Amino acid sequence: MKLALFDLDNTLIAGDSDFEWAQFLIEKKALDRELHEAKNLEFYEQYKTGTLDIHEFLDFQLKPLSRHPRNQLEEWRREFMGKKIKPLIAPGARALIEKHRLDGDLCIIITATNSFVTQPISAALGIEHLIATDPEERDGEFTGKVTGTPSFREGKIKRLEDWLNKHNLTWLSFLQSWFYSDSLNDLPLLNKVTHPVAVDPDDTLKKHAESNGWPVISLRSN
Repeated sequence: MKLALFDLDNTLIAGDSDFEWAQFLIEKKALDRELHEAKNLEFYEQYKTGTLDIHEFLDFQLKPLSRHPRNQLEEWRREFMGKKIKPLIAPGARALIEKHRLDGDLCIIITATNSFVTQPISAALGIEHLIATDPEERDGEFTGKVTGTPSFREGKIKRLEDWLNKHNLTWLSFLQSWFYSDSLNDLPLLNKVTHPVAVDPDDTLKKHAESNGWPVISLRSN
């Protein structure tokens, strides 16, 4: 058995779904532009430089989910998928996923972005298995808090190992494993797999990949 892991933001899609979701809510006037846009940009820059405090960010990102009924959020999410996300799906993403699927590999998207935003993206890409940061729910509505370990940096390894254990699997179940990512934040998991691949990488990851002989690819063209 072989394992193929895919980061989502700036890897399979040519953008960041977390950032775009906040911007979308600002456009819908569900968030105040003056209060939230600068903070959204600030967090995004921190993520790109590897200095993001994930719990501070999640407090910012998940609170809006608690301010609106679930049915309203789902209506906005459908519009968000069509207007913002589908145009961002990287042209080479589907072919890469299909290659692993045809090879019989277990395919999983593993992302720090919350599962409410990413579930329909994973479905649109044809990947059944998703490991994402989970927003807390109570009686079907979001509380604005996170539940469990965020799947960010080393947290991705913990969440993946928990998922494998739940499915009676371990790292030893796989003869080979791939992880495709754009971000320096994913170096912990990239260093765990047998085939780390840098995809349209940030400068830090690109230098690390080149110095370690890892493949550097782009999915931004067919």
